[in-house]
Amino acid sequence: MIVVYSQNQVPIRLTQERWEHILRRHPEMANQKDHVLEALSDPDLIQQGDLDTLLAIRFYAQSPLTRKHLVVVYKELTKTDGFVLTAYYTAAPSKRRVIVWKRSRS
Repeated sequence: MIVVYSQNQVPIRLTQERWEHILRRHPEMANQKDHVLEALSDPDLIQQGDLDTLLAIRFYAQSPLTRKHLVVVYKELTKTDGFVLTAYYTAAPSKRRVIVWKRSRS
């Protein structure tokens, strides 16, 4: 199990079971664990997901699928516990979801 901190400073768990789930559903995520952890701990933006989840999103100019955004779906259960549900690459963040946090451009 790996733990990283979300933008809200909540420790978020990535368990072996969840990582295997990600690889089964999204085989392109093989060798992308470091990107998943980076997107979760240092996202470009966070959107509100379904059922009290959050989506940490980070753009990668190079991915197994060319230029893509990595989405990490996670849940903050309490101020001291959360976990990753899944992760996948997408062409762009959803335009219909609410943005709850965005990196400020300096």
